[in-house]
Amino acid sequence: MAAGDAPTSAIPADELVRLTDDIIGALKTVYDPEIPADIYELGLIYKIDIDDERNIDVEMTLTAPGCPVAGEMPIWVENAVGSVDGVGQVKVAIVFDPPWTPERMSEEAQVAVGWF
Repeated sequence: MAAGDAPTSAIPADELVRLTDDIIGALKTVYDPEIPADIYELGLIYKIDIDDERNIDVEMTLTAPGCPVAGEMPIWVENAVGSVDGVGQVKVAIVFDPPWTPERMSEEAQVAVGWF
Protein backbone atom coordinates (compact mmCIF):
# COMPACT_ATOMS: atom_id res chain seq x y z
CA MET A 1 0.00 0.00 0.00
CA ALA A 2 1.39 3.39 -0.95
CA ALA A 3 1.76 6.09 1.66
CA GLY A 4 -1.47 8.02 2.02
CA ASP A 5 -3.67 5.18 0.72
CA ALA A 6 -6.65 4.41 2.90
CA PRO A 7 -6.78 0.87 4.25
CA THR A 8 -9.11 -1.36 2.29
CA SER A 9 -11.63 -3.84 3.59
CA ALA A 10 -12.96 -7.06 2.11
CA ILE A 11 -16.38 -5.92 3.33
CA PRO A 12 -18.26 -3.80 0.75
CA ALA A 13 -18.45 -0.13 1.77
CA ASP A 14 -22.25 -0.08 2.10
CA GLU A 15 -22.17 -3.20 4.30
CA LEU A 16 -19.42 -1.66 6.45
CA VAL A 17 -21.55 1.46 6.95
CA ARG A 18 -24.59 -0.68 7.89
CA LEU A 19 -22.54 -2.77 10.32
CA THR A 20 -21.05 0.32 11.92
CA ASP A 21 -24.45 1.99 12.28
CA ASP A 22 -26.00 -1.18 13.70
CA ILE A 23 -23.12 -1.66 16.16
CA ILE A 24 -23.46 1.94 17.37
CA GLY A 25 -27.21 1.39 17.70
CA ALA A 26 -26.56 -1.72 19.79
CA LEU A 27 -24.07 0.16 21.99
CA LYS A 28 -26.73 2.80 22.61
CA THR A 29 -28.88 0.13 24.28
CA VAL A 30 -26.29 -0.32 27.05
CA TYR A 31 -26.65 2.12 29.93
CA ASP A 32 -24.38 2.97 32.82
CA PRO A 33 -26.63 2.09 35.77
CA GLU A 34 -25.50 5.15 37.74
CA ILE A 35 -25.92 7.73 34.95
CA PRO A 36 -29.11 8.13 32.87
CA ALA A 37 -27.33 7.96 29.50
CA ASP A 38 -26.08 5.21 27.23
CA ILE A 39 -22.39 4.28 27.12
CA TYR A 40 -21.92 5.53 23.55
CA GLU A 41 -23.25 9.03 24.31
CA LEU A 42 -21.27 9.05 27.56
CA GLY A 43 -18.10 8.71 25.50
CA LEU A 44 -17.13 5.38 27.06
CA ILE A 45 -16.49 3.75 23.66
CA TYR A 46 -12.99 4.56 22.46
CA LYS A 47 -12.65 2.29 19.43
CA ILE A 48 -14.65 -0.12 17.28
CA ASP A 49 -12.68 -2.28 14.84
CA ILE A 50 -14.34 -4.52 12.26
CA ASP A 51 -12.03 -7.03 10.57
CA ASP A 52 -12.58 -8.67 7.17
CA GLU A 53 -14.32 -11.64 8.81
CA ARG A 54 -16.73 -9.25 10.59
CA ASN A 55 -15.18 -9.91 14.00
CA ILE A 56 -15.54 -6.88 16.24
CA ASP A 57 -13.02 -5.48 18.73
CA VAL A 58 -14.32 -2.80 21.07
CA GLU A 59 -12.15 -0.69 23.35
CA MET A 60 -14.07 1.06 26.07
CA THR A 61 -13.54 2.63 29.44
CA LEU A 62 -15.57 3.19 32.57
CA THR A 63 -16.50 6.44 34.28
CA ALA A 64 -14.28 5.32 37.18
CA PRO A 65 -11.88 2.39 37.66
CA GLY A 66 -13.86 1.29 40.72
CA CYS A 67 -17.16 1.21 38.83
CA PRO A 68 -19.42 -1.36 40.53
CA VAL A 69 -20.37 -2.95 37.18
CA ALA A 70 -16.80 -3.15 35.85
CA GLY A 71 -17.02 -6.93 35.59
CA GLU A 72 -20.47 -6.94 34.02
CA MET A 73 -20.43 -4.05 31.56
CA PRO A 74 -18.04 -5.69 29.05
CA ILE A 75 -20.42 -8.68 28.95
CA TRP A 76 -23.37 -6.33 28.33
CA VAL A 77 -21.42 -4.70 25.48
CA GLU A 78 -20.36 -8.06 24.03
CA ASN A 79 -23.98 -9.31 24.11
CA ALA A 80 -25.36 -6.11 22.56
CA VAL A 81 -22.81 -6.02 19.73
CA GLY A 82 -23.07 -9.78 19.24
CA SER A 83 -26.81 -9.41 18.60
CA VAL A 84 -26.13 -7.33 15.47
CA ASP A 85 -26.93 -9.25 12.29
CA GLY A 86 -23.79 -10.25 10.42
CA VAL A 87 -21.13 -9.82 13.10
CA GLY A 88 -18.68 -12.57 13.99
CA GLN A 89 -16.87 -12.84 17.29
CA VAL A 90 -16.93 -9.85 19.63
CA LYS A 91 -14.10 -8.94 22.00
CA VAL A 92 -14.39 -6.10 24.50
CA ALA A 93 -11.35 -4.61 26.23
CA ILE A 94 -11.54 -2.17 29.13
CA VAL A 95 -8.85 0.52 28.96
CA PHE A 96 -8.14 3.44 31.27
CA ASP A 97 -5.78 5.41 29.04
CA PRO A 98 -6.86 8.03 28.33
CA PRO A 99 -8.97 8.32 31.45
CA TRP A 100 -12.63 9.17 30.92
CA THR A 101 -13.69 12.74 31.70
CA PRO A 102 -17.17 14.31 31.52
CA GLU A 103 -16.02 16.35 28.50
CA ARG A 104 -16.23 13.12 26.45
CA MET A 105 -20.04 13.13 26.79
CA SER A 106 -22.18 14.15 23.83
CA GLU A 107 -24.61 17.04 24.20
CA GLU A 108 -27.40 14.43 24.43
CA ALA A 109 -25.71 12.83 27.45
CA GLN A 110 -25.03 16.22 29.04
CA VAL A 111 -28.75 17.05 28.76
CA ALA A 112 -29.67 13.64 30.21
CA VAL A 113 -27.54 14.23 33.29
CA GLY A 114 -28.75 17.82 33.68
CA TRP A 115 -25.61 19.68 32.68
CA PHE A 116 -27.52 22.13 30.48
